[in-house]
Amino acid sequence: MLKHKPTLVIADDHPVIIEGLTRLLGKNNGFEIIASFTNGQDLLTYIKKNPVNIALIDIILPDINGLILCKEIKRIAPDTIVIALSNHQERSAIAKILENGANGYILKNASIDEIGNCINEALAGKITFSKGVAEVISKSPIKTRWGFAKLTSRESEILKLVAQGLTASKIAEKLFLSKFTVDNHKKNLLQKLHAKNVAELITNATSQGLL
Repeated sequence: MLKHKPTLVIADDHPVIIEGLTRLLGKNNGFEIIASFTNGQDLLTYIKKNPVNIALIDIILPDINGLILCKEIKRIAPDTIVIALSNHQERSAIAKILENGANGYILKNASIDEIGNCINEALAGKITFSKGVAEVISKSPIKTRWGFAKLTSRESEILKLVAQGLTASKIAEKLFLSKFTVDNHKKNLLQKLHAKNVAELITNATSQGLL
């Protein structure tokens, strides 16, 4: 049986950008572009009726702010991966859309290969950034509404291993700790970073420059 490719939709108010992305990203065999939109409402209407794996959205659209759009997509289809595509490099915009559930942030000056790589990273469960965004974050970690979390060296170590996809049992084995101890550290991390689950933990940690 053939495995279906992950599906991708694009929302941008510039048809030329949509055309370029569709043509160039369409050469990537890792996913399939199934629809494109020049406003957010049409995208939301589509997602309500059709399963979508990835939504690549501009944060400036004529009818809805992309930050709000991201939150709405996650409310309607929590499993849909949302990646922002923007010219804006403000840390506040990056932090806000991550808080609203985005799985990544890409600047429009990124190469098509870089965009493709970011999409594939998001499909692999990672929070992804284009090089330009990663540089913005590294120069000055993003402060969320909760402020900066202060982690112990052990918590930082475990956080990095969690972000790599290791289970509590594997982390315990790697660090010569009990699984109970690792689970306690994970609970503390979730609390400190105001996260409900591992995906939120990684998002919030990344937005604060902890990963």
